[in-house]
Amino acid sequence: MALGAVVAGGGVAVATVAMAGSPSHGRATAAPGPIKTHVHSLSLTGNSASLKTLGAQSTAPFSMVGVTWNGAHATLRGTVEVRTRSADSGHWTPWLKMQQPDDIPDAAELNRPGVRGGMSPMWSGPSNGIQVRATGAGKALPAGLRVDLVDPGKPATTGTPASGMAPAAYAMDATATDSATPTDSVSPTDSASPTDTTTDSASPTDTPTATDSASGTPSTGTSASPSTSDSASPSASPTPWPSQLPSMSDAYPSCTASSAGPSPSSSPTPPDPMPAATTSTVAPPTVVTRAGWGADECARDTGYPSYGSAVKVMFVHHTDTTNTYSCTDSPAIVRSLYAAHLSQGWRDLGYNFLVDKCGTIFEGRFGGMALPVVGAQTYGFNTNSMGVAAIGTYTDLSGGDSTASTFPGATPSQAMLGSIARIAAWKFGMTGVDPSTGTATLPEGSSNSSGFTLGQNYSFNVISGHRNGFATDCPGNQLYNALGTVRSYAAGPVGTVSVTGMSGGAAKSGTNYYTKGAATVSWTTATPSAVISGFDVLVDGKAVAHTSGDARSAAVSVAAGSHTVQVRATHVRGTTTLSGSVTLVGDTTAPTFPTAPGVQMRTGTVYSSSVPVTVTWKAADNAALADVMATAPASATFGPTVTSWNTWAKPGTSDLFALKAYDVAGNTGGASVYRTPNIIQETSTTRTGSWTHKSSTSYLGGYSYSSSSAGASISWTFTGRSVAWIVSRASTSGQAYIYVDGTKVSTVDLKSSTTLYRQAIWTKTWSASAKHTLKIVVVGTSGRPAVTTDGIATIG
Repeated sequence: MALGAVVAGGGVAVATVAMAGSPSHGRATAAPGPIKTHVHSLSLTGNSASLKTLGAQSTAPFSMVGVTWNGAHATLRGTVEVRTRSADSGHWTPWLKMQQPDDIPDAAELNRPGVRGGMSPMWSGPSNGIQVRATGAGKALPAGLRVDLVDPGKPATTGTPASGMAPAAYAMDATATDSATPTDSVSPTDSASPTDTTTDSASPTDTPTATDSASGTPSTGTSASPSTSDSASPSASPTPWPSQLPSMSDAYPSCTASSAGPSPSSSPTPPDPMPAATTSTVAPPTVVTRAGWGADECARDTGYPSYGSAVKVMFVHHTDTTNTYSCTDSPAIVRSLYAAHLSQGWRDLGYNFLVDKCGTIFEGRFGGMALPVVGAQTYGFNTNSMGVAAIGTYTDLSGGDSTASTFPGATPSQAMLGSIARIAAWKFGMTGVDPSTGTATLPEGSSNSSGFTLGQNYSFNVISGHRNGFATDCPGNQLYNALGTVRSYAAGPVGTVSVTGMSGGAAKSGTNYYTKGAATVSWTTATPSAVISGFDVLVDGKAVAHTSGDARSAAVSVAAGSHTVQVRATHVRGTTTLSGSVTLVGDTTAPTFPTAPGVQMRTGTVYSSSVPVTVTWKAADNAALADVMATAPASATFGPTVTSWNTWAKPGTSDLFALKAYDVAGNTGGASVYRTPNIIQETSTTRTGSWTHKSSTSYLGGYSYSSSSAGASISWTFTGRSVAWIVSRASTSGQAYIYVDGTKVSTVDLKSSTTLYRQAIWTKTWSASAKHTLKIVVVGTSGRPAVTTDGIATIG
């Protein structure tokens, strides 16, 4: 982290941070202004002290549901269930059980006048209908039960922020066309706005009064509220870290008394003195600031914040809301939690930070992200701790947590765990504590916290779950069991780094890579990018390329010769991890042909327009030969060890035989030769003995010579470097002696089970072109003496 100078200005220390290697969450500008949220409250009614309900009814748009009651210390011993109607589909959800509260302020905040008890808020997504039932299991429910419907508002980029919202709920007119009524025993229809036929339903003449708890005054309008859709959320791309500390203008925004939040105090007191800034050995992460997610700073208690001396413990929470949210909805969820906490009379959002499943970090409670702000998250241990809330539900997938959750549990994503670890690494870099093994002691600050004694000191891992400091299942077994992984990520070093390949001009042969000079090196690591400050690519031990922590490839260049390539990962705490080495060979030398291309006759069927030939060669490279390509008289590609190619050539013309060799680095070298094939028929021969001149279109030129006389001979004199004798074959064909330049070199048998014409049955090749004589002598084989010759083919 590069810290700017800490300066004094009006008694406020301000530090700026220059970022490097930020996580790859993308970038975004701050919201153009605060986004107004609206909380509309509806009372639950009923004749029984242990049963309170709110009948099914249409509402203005909302996206989060809270249920609260009078008295912060009052306990609801029973069950609260809600159903909501989707604003998109019009479908009602099944009954959803709300969870007992997990996050509770300390006594100093909890005991203020007007603070309410409540269930954990539930994210519903855009909705426009509600039904609630609360049962006390035979015991009286707390007084003042109400449902708080939170509209998170819309960013100005997609519409004008809501102001002067209509009531969030109203009973349908008796003439309404949407009259389907969900009940406890009958599933709701998917029609738009049912009336309620349960015992405590609201009638058209007895509509509950809707109060807007953002202002504490009744809401009287009836117009529809704007949509709560937040698809163009400011958090889609978090802003880089701006200032670690708030300014006094932030602490005291220009808010009128009527626009201030639901602070029970009529005369807010100034916040605690801001402690001196503490630098960290770890760069801060990228965070969506309060301005980025659209916090209305006039809604919170401006006589705040409070500070401890230092953050000693990070308590990890989950919000116990749905996991099926889109990350573009995360800012709306954060705004809704902010509004829900304020509706209970809390001074501000309870958590210090929130992290969504995509790994985006959101600033929570106001006061300066680098300072030990006292949150409202772990009752009795809020001072000198911080609360980081994972957005979602992370209970056992099988429901093994002792408290059942409305929403199915999920496995926390690696991106989420990495971002939680990044916050811890940065915060504990201020105190020099190892996030993996460090412990800290905190005193119990509350007299009525179950399992803890006021004033007694308790030891915690510096990264602990909420359940370690309060009687709760939070943050769910799935997340709690992953805290060891969070500690490991936060402490470092980066896990195994492996070079997975090279591209961008480099290619692999065997275990090595080859290039003319440029290469793109790729690598992997299981450690999330959030806790990696950067990577360096090392060539022969020297760093030649540097990337951010979210990169997994980099371009390099090398000189000719063999080089070792490694990747070094640097953790945000400064430790490094080095990959194994891979060999990269710089090669600018073209392949060669130590043996030039040669062309010779081969056996096979001969045609008047083409004769069978074999092209031979030997290619080589100083480093690694890749392949050889034939470009004439036809195209073909061969592996690096292939040295011959059977093809065809046109007789009577000079043919080009061309080859091109490629090495693995991409260098090329070529070689070619011109050769002229010829067909010499039997008419240009010297003959002895008896030969019959035979005609047929099956013969070359339409004629052949045949003899069954032992000792009869036929000979050709030619100039060339390769020759093939062409014959016809049948079951009655006999044997022949072959003489070259007066010397007997072979005896061949022309017998074949099927009749074949124009067959090159024997070949011979010399190193250079010269004059030669080929003579064929009939053996006179018993029972099948016939020999039929159709000429010869030569290559000059």
